[in-house]
Amino acid sequence: MGESNAIRVGIIGASGYGGIQLVRLLQEHPNVTLTYLGGDSSTGRAYADIYPHLNGVINLKVEAVDAAAIEDRCDVVFLSLPNGLAYDLAPKLLAQGCKVLDLSADYRFSDLGTYQSWYGGDRQDGKTADEAVYGLPELYRDRIRAARLIGCPGCYPTASLLAVAPLLKQGLAQPDSIIIDAKSGTSGGGRQAKQHLLLAEADNSLAAYGVAKHRHTPEIEQICTDLARSEVLVQFTPHLVPMVRGILATAYATLRDPGLVRDDLHTIYTAFYRGAPWVTVLPSGIYPQTKWAWGTNRCYLSVEVDARTGRVIVLSAIDNLMKGQAGQAVQCLNLMQGWDEKTGLPQLGFYP
Repeated sequence: MGESNAIRVGIIGASGYGGIQLVRLLQEHPNVTLTYLGGDSSTGRAYADIYPHLNGVINLKVEAVDAAAIEDRCDVVFLSLPNGLAYDLAPKLLAQGCKVLDLSADYRFSDLGTYQSWYGGDRQDGKTADEAVYGLPELYRDRIRAARLIGCPGCYPTASLLAVAPLLKQGLAQPDSIIIDAKSGTSGGGRQAKQHLLLAEADNSLAAYGVAKHRHTPEIEQICTDLARSEVLVQFTPHLVPMVRGILATAYATLRDPGLVRDDLHTIYTAFYRGAPWVTVLPSGIYPQTKWAWGTNRCYLSVEVDARTGRVIVLSAIDNLMKGQAGQAVQCLNLMQGWDEKTGLPQLGFYP
């Protein structure tokens, strides 16, 4: 646990998969002390009873969500909750002086109308939403440093946006040509039992879902549009694969200049991510595997050009629970506090 002068941090929604990743990371963070774990169905239980492997490590109980208690005990609060709950809590926590990092979709959208059309809900927190910063450090590092409220990106958007950002920012690809084919492990669906995530359903099977209507589509399009400075529509199709964690996103786009070759794109990507310690642009001809990113906050990228079709293909691999969720949230916390953004985050996973 952190030192005596560390900031006090709470997690609401601590018993889910996102919550347990946060607990693990923040427990080992040198500048943090975990002071509060909040929940609903698990209220009153010792955290080590929910996750017995943490016996002797985490001695906190899960408490009812109480804004007044949080004000007295936390400087920063992570919200690891289902969509539609954070926008009730966040304004209260901000008013009490807490910084807030939300891992749901509630504060990822600059236009609340877009949020409501895809997620529903009656939003009355427009002023708070206007303050939120999209928490993808590789694109919005300076804004994150000055923020009080972070809308942490989804796992699919993280992998997808890191793949296509240089193409759109540099105007290298036709903005209406982007297709993203992404595959995720079952942990992306959360800890609550869902039929399609059961071992008997998911094992030895590969299936698409949310075809032409997945909720992460407008999130990806919003940031792509910001990067390209003109409207961008993407074709996004997610798939479930029989593994626990990891995302591999393959993005396709038509190049504006068909004369660009792989080495050109590799140079551009390497330069674009030169200041990004958590993005590794692989050598030409080496394509990423999800296992490489397992348990780390790293994104592995590889770029290829098909001269025959005039298309660029970018492959992106992350751990959906780390760079796609909790690890990225801690990376944002580091920036908000003025710390090195690598602090408290595992740099290399275990292999194989």
